[in-house]
Amino acid sequence: MLTVVASDRVAEPSEIDDIIAGLDDRAGVVLASGVEYPGRYTRWDMGFIDPPLVIEGRGFTVQLRALNDRGLVPLRAFTDILSGVEGFALEVAERETTITITPQRDDILPEEERTRRRSSFAVLRHLLAALPKDAQHLGLYGSLGYDLVRQIEQLDEPAGGDQRDLVMYLPDSIIAVDRQRDDARRYEFEFSYEGQHTAGIPRTATKAPFVGPAADATASRDHERGEYAALVQDAKQYFERGDLFEVVPGQAFREPVSTSPSAIFRSLVKNNPAPYGAIMNLGENEFLVTASPEMFVRVQGDRVETAPISGTIARGADAIEDSDQIKTLINSDKDKSELTMCTDVDRNDKSRVCEPGSVRIIGRRQIELYSKVIHTVDHVEGTLREDFDGLDAFATHMWAVTVTGAPKIWAMRFIDEHERSPRTWYAGALGVLYANGDVNTGLTIRAAMIREGIAEVRAGGTLLIDSVPEDEERETEMKASALLEAIQSDPSAEAAEEPEPAAKRGAGHRILFFDHEDSFVQMLAGYMRETGAEVRTVRVPKGGVPVERIREQLDALDPTLVVMSPGPGSPSDFRDSDILAELDARGLPVFGVCLGQQAIGEYLGASLGQLGYPLHGQEREVEVIEPGFLDEMPKRFVTGRYHSLYVEPATVSGGLKIIASDDDGIPMAVEHTEKRWFAVQFHPESLMTLRDRAGHRIIDAVMERIS
Repeated sequence: MLTVVASDRVAEPSEIDDIIAGLDDRAGVVLASGVEYPGRYTRWDMGFIDPPLVIEGRGFTVQLRALNDRGLVPLRAFTDILSGVEGFALEVAERETTITITPQRDDILPEEERTRRRSSFAVLRHLLAALPKDAQHLGLYGSLGYDLVRQIEQLDEPAGGDQRDLVMYLPDSIIAVDRQRDDARRYEFEFSYEGQHTAGIPRTATKAPFVGPAADATASRDHERGEYAALVQDAKQYFERGDLFEVVPGQAFREPVSTSPSAIFRSLVKNNPAPYGAIMNLGENEFLVTASPEMFVRVQGDRVETAPISGTIARGADAIEDSDQIKTLINSDKDKSELTMCTDVDRNDKSRVCEPGSVRIIGRRQIELYSKVIHTVDHVEGTLREDFDGLDAFATHMWAVTVTGAPKIWAMRFIDEHERSPRTWYAGALGVLYANGDVNTGLTIRAAMIREGIAEVRAGGTLLIDSVPEDEERETEMKASALLEAIQSDPSAEAAEEPEPAAKRGAGHRILFFDHEDSFVQMLAGYMRETGAEVRTVRVPKGGVPVERIREQLDALDPTLVVMSPGPGSPSDFRDSDILAELDARGLPVFGVCLGQQAIGEYLGASLGQLGYPLHGQEREVEVIEPGFLDEMPKRFVTGRYHSLYVEPATVSGGLKIIASDDDGIPMAVEHTEKRWFAVQFHPESLMTLRDRAGHRIIDAVMERIS
């Protein structure tokens, strides 16, 4: 039995940064979660460098190799454990052991035993069984490739190539960082077997340097523009016949790496945080860098969980546009069907190895936001039956329906026949198989697979009978964009000094706000300050204030613009006519908002009406109907409304003209033909007026008119 002595100590969170930098030249792994979703993901990093032992697989051949002298002890123990296992033929050398597996391809096994077919997973199961269960974080870390599914399911051998489909490391020193608490611990392991010990053997570097691309390397893709859309059209014939319900073929984008794997990873962590981020130096000048949003399989004790993602839409420019996009996504029947089919297959996968009745959906079409896209996500759990383990849970889900399709076997055959290059690591999994039987893996998507200095990024679309070919092609490009931007980014350019800000339109202006006991005035004042103007707000209480006090404020600031704020009640509650008379006498520019527009209208002779139903916190479109200070705005734009009173359009007089209204003819913006007086009935500072920066643009327009 392999014996492990485990110890741990306090570490510095910055140690993980040293590991990330070191992975450009030495073997190892960093796993990073940069997002927080309660009950699903937490923010943490863990990683190691210079592991003593690597397990590499190519089809039904698995090799164990000591990477330094500390790896010789577990290598000997693992070799002895695997010797004599039925169906395993071992070739033993001083620093490596090669296992050739006799497959069970022609054997007829009950479906429930499919995950126990003789395969690379059988090797991993024996190795994990040899490790003690009580050493925290002890396990096998790395990447499991797409072609491993051929050892579990009845699929043809991959076409050509000698690509590894399994690289897992046994580490002897791991750092784990809790990003919420900003603390870290280092876990170290000493191995013993039949009188041999790693204690006292120094940890030495496992050299695996990154070598950049050839000088003539260029960007490429395996589908020209329009070809993926044509593939979507071809797939519809399969849907029509009932051969497929959905399928997820991908296309590959290739880009020479001009920086380094660690630079790409740091860019992703900063700009595209994800729950399953990773950087792995896999040796042989091969690196894997990911920002994967999708859990593959997580096992804790007997609990199995997955979080299928399907349904995607681009992020908006801001939170308001995100809200619109989320509404579109949630109301999309196509996207709902995509995720429904994925989750039905996922539940079926669990039912092979889980207790009857334990498989249930604990989250349905939940929203997750990432740097470029918004996804809908289901969360599914089950309870493992006593005769199955974490590796069974992992293997039964190979590979996620979100990257294959349904029915899964037929979808994978379609992918074999139609994709133009091997998937290799893409659509497999990355993470850790723990010695205690737990599993924590992410789906290998949003991944840069770097070989010989060329990064390959693959992205797929979930195709259904009602897919729009051009939309699906755009979606694959959108999904790949964050990775491609990280590969193309220049860290030195990002660190360059920011350019000098442009001169602001309000610079040199002094703005006096008369606040009608309002709850929005400071946000409005903030918009004004963003223009570079100096702003002062003065409260006008119900009942108003003496004109002498108004004059004092005007004399003290000598404003270049006065703002009559929104507020409750009516203009007469604040004696606004007295204020406006003083402003008129001084010839000052005035901008009125909501109650401020009503005050200007009433002062100039208009009557006020009352809406039959008040609009409080309501979005409504405004239409620009006459030339004026809103000339640069769209013909129609969305605004936020908070009012019951309004200026009666038929009574507008005194040089005032209506330049915008709503669909009911209510004046939404007015402007004086001679005075520099402007007003809007809506709230430019409301979040409902954020689309296309409409509110800011209106404030800029006012500042332009008074400059």
